[in-house]
Amino acid sequence: MTTRPGTETAGRVIDVLLLFTDAPDDLGVSWIARELGLSKAVVHRILQTLVARGMVVLDERTRLYRLGPTAAALGARALREFDLRAVAAEALRRLQLQTQETVTLTAPVPGGRAYVDQIVSTHEVKMTVELGRRFPLHAGSSGKCLLAFLPQRRREEILTAELAVLTDRTITDPETLRTELAAVRELGYASSQGERQADAGSVAAPVFGLDGDVRGSVSVCGPRSRFTPQFVRDCAPRVVEAAREISTQLGWKATNAGGRAASPTAGSHAMTEGPP
Repeated sequence: MTTRPGTETAGRVIDVLLLFTDAPDDLGVSWIARELGLSKAVVHRILQTLVARGMVVLDERTRLYRLGPTAAALGARALREFDLRAVAAEALRRLQLQTQETVTLTAPVPGGRAYVDQIVSTHEVKMTVELGRRFPLHAGSSGKCLLAFLPQRRREEILTAELAVLTDRTITDPETLRTELAAVRELGYASSQGERQADAGSVAAPVFGLDGDVRGSVSVCGPRSRFTPQFVRDCAPRVVEAAREISTQLGWKATNAGGRAASPTAGSHAMTEGPP
């Protein structure tokens, strides 16, 4: 089937906008062109259109672009209407009070995952996350929870692609990661020690929806120095219980889709992987 010119143009505009969700810094025309395999002229035209509508803004001094007020307004509206955030709010607050560490909520997005909410730790030294930025699924406890319960075919597509190195602790060997994900399905939670962000520790559990598919993950995160083996063991059942509470409110039941969901106590064997 031939792609219509208008569809192709719309796709390019979306691809440009998605780059801003991955990048920690402002972006330039040349870098965007290289990343997307487009000419600088095409990229410049797209950016000018986005500037005119407030989706991105140009820093006249650096000649670099960043997301603009219209994009911020769209993002805020999407977050307000995203039912996972609303449903999870009470469980997240309770989990933060129980652990005193930063609590996050993650959702799958095209090409990875993104944090959609957080409640920050009351400790003086604490961890915070960047909401809306896309991260790969193979690094960190929140991502591994999602990856472990994806349908097998989709999971294998990710595992056999190039796995980015984010820190010196990121697991990039597919076989090692398969073993790790099997353990996540067995235990009902994932843990990480500096896999996505150096010097950060975390514990996460998956959230499931009415159809039994994984809808997100809940995590407790903070400095690695506080995430001792004992803290992880103490914290895991609380994270699992919070994820189960959110799943139940989303309509999940233990009998849905073969019982794919977090058990109320970490270490349960009541988890099965998604269909192939």
